Amino acid sequence: MKTIFKSFLAFAVIIFSLAFTNVNAQTTPKIKNVVLVHGAFADGSGWQGLYQILTKKGYNVTIVQNPLSSLEDDVKATNLALDKQDGPTILVGHSWGGTVITEAGNHPKVAALVYVAALQPDNGENSIQWLQTAPPAPENGVLPPDDKGIAYYDKAKFHAGFAGDLSKEQADFMYASQGAFHAQGFGTPITKAAWRTKPSYGIVATEDKSIVPSIQHAMYKRSNTKITEIKGSHVVFISQPQKVANVIIEASQK
Repeated sequence: MKTIFKSFLAFAVIIFSLAFTNVNAQTTPKIKNVVLVHGAFADGSGWQGLYQILTKKGYNVTIVQNPLSSLEDDVKATNLALDKQDGPTILVGHSWGGTVITEAGNHPKVAALVYVAALQPDNGENSIQWLQTAPPAPENGVLPPDDKGIAYYDKAKFHAGFAGDLSKEQADFMYASQGAFHAQGFGTPITKAAWRTKPSYGIVATEDKSIVPSIQHAMYKRSNTKITEIKGSHVVFISQPQKVANVIIEASQK
């Protein structure tokens, strides 16, 4: 009887061990580093909710604070963050940040790219030409550059046009914390599109009024990017952080 019990106990320990190993394998990211790149009319603070979800799952998350002074400067800031990573990294860009990661994604530590309601130009293309491929939504509030070459978002349209599914208080904070975006960046062409050689994932924000969904679909289909649709505004990573996190997690497990 004791022999049978010992055999059963040993068998149970083996089964438990295998189950634990399997669960651990499913929850431990294959790629643990994530670098987040914000867009124009924003700053890094908008990534807080996504940061909290990913770090609780064991990811090492770095948030880039783009100077927004030029494409070259934003790429340089992103490369500095990538230099500090200790291994393969998922590079994530929102909006204008998509143009930034398209260039910065050539960094040797970048394993995959995730575009969140983001621009995705090809070699020789710039951001503005893609933004002009479809009529802007009536809610869109991007203003012409001022006498210093800086483009701002119309305060009266910011809530509806940029962050329609956030509270007015959240939208007001985003407006107050936005960086000064030098519009020349929109006209700067990509020299080497990283999505041509790196796996790419694209999130289409279906309620986006700043980069209309048809533009997002057209860019992602052209580049053979894996598309995920999420119902949300241009800042879907704030309103639906778990769904955006799921795409990043998927990219990290491949």
